[in-house]
Amino acid sequence: MQHPFQATLAYATELDQKDTLNKFRNEFHFPQHQGKEVIYFCGNSLGLQPKNVAKAFETELNTWKEIAVGGYFNGPNPWLYFQEYLKPALSRLVGAKEKEVSAMNALTVNLHLLMLSFYKPTANRFKIIMEAGAFPSDQYAVETLVRHFGLNPDEAIIEIHPLDGAKTLTTQQITDTIKATGNELAMVLFGGINYYTGQFFDIASITKATHDVGAIAGFDLAHVTGNIPLELHDWNVDFAAWCSYKYLNAGPGATGGYFIHETHLDNPSINRLAGWWGNDESSRFKMEKGFIPKKDASSWNISTAQVFNMTALKASLEVIDKAGIKALREKSIALTNYLAFLLQQLSNINFEIITPSEPAQRGAQLSLYFKERGKEIHAKMIESGIIVDYREPGVIRVAPAPLYCGFADVYRFYEILKSNF
Repeated sequence: MQHPFQATLAYATELDQKDTLNKFRNEFHFPQHQGKEVIYFCGNSLGLQPKNVAKAFETELNTWKEIAVGGYFNGPNPWLYFQEYLKPALSRLVGAKEKEVSAMNALTVNLHLLMLSFYKPTANRFKIIMEAGAFPSDQYAVETLVRHFGLNPDEAIIEIHPLDGAKTLTTQQITDTIKATGNELAMVLFGGINYYTGQFFDIASITKATHDVGAIAGFDLAHVTGNIPLELHDWNVDFAAWCSYKYLNAGPGATGGYFIHETHLDNPSINRLAGWWGNDESSRFKMEKGFIPKKDASSWNISTAQVFNMTALKASLEVIDKAGIKALREKSIALTNYLAFLLQQLSNINFEIITPSEPAQRGAQLSLYFKERGKEIHAKMIESGIIVDYREPGVIRVAPAPLYCGFADVYRFYEILKSNF
């Protein structure tokens, strides 16, 4: 059977012309290389700047300039409620009720805070399962969490490694390990997508297996939110956290987001490290002792909303909301399928695509593993106007974000690799 794709610029251009999301490309600023837009396949690391961000910042700067502290209660977007403006779009992206999501801090800070709420080790139930080769920050967070409770990481943390010769895990491996750990398991903390391989894990199956043994299911969704539609509420995920600077295009250091299932929101046995932004608003300004948590995920908020760190996120979410996560996912699958097809035509470079070939097991990223010359090839890509990133050992991550990348970008990438490497 003949493959439907064609390795021609005319074909790629035709796909772009038929693409209903192609118009969103014009809503972003592209870096330039030799007078042309770069091929930007690094949205899995830092998304491009939406053009509406500058005006959004100007609005808040003007509020600060013109009414100063009055901006908390007045102005176009009263700051007292700024995190509330993000909830509708965030809840749609992760498949949650609005009361189950909020925004604050940065990703790993939120993971620490959430894990301290949900990790309740006992003499028998104290183990945590995570994927081997998880993002280093997650590894450090879990290691220091168990040390905080006086436990030995070598005994408390179980890392699941790929089977011999494999680069990725199977769902069966993960659920078998959870079942085998049984009543010794306190918590699972998995990345929704592994940053290195690009593998998207079966969150629903992992969560069910975790709950079947009486443990807590938590996820780092840094590479998933804004990339793949989620159903966190229906999957009964206990908690999750994500950053906003990748597929959410909110800029470096943007405020992170998090999810807590509604079953935990009014549970007095779940402690949290509290601050006044999580306190019930009706009594917040009484300045009295005694924490009275809000009745939603915002009760985990600690400090005053980071208005300027949330401004770009608010602006970007407006663009993402217009496009719709389901439409973005459909385009993303088409883009990565086309990218994989073109890469398979290359005979001049020796590499392996280690990201699963099944679209349901990946997002917008394909990880290319080079046994040799990986760094050198990455440097040549940068010199050629291709923005991708390199991760040790030997992987170049290629991520055409569907909100602003197109099929002609994918073809140009292939053409440069075919002609210059």
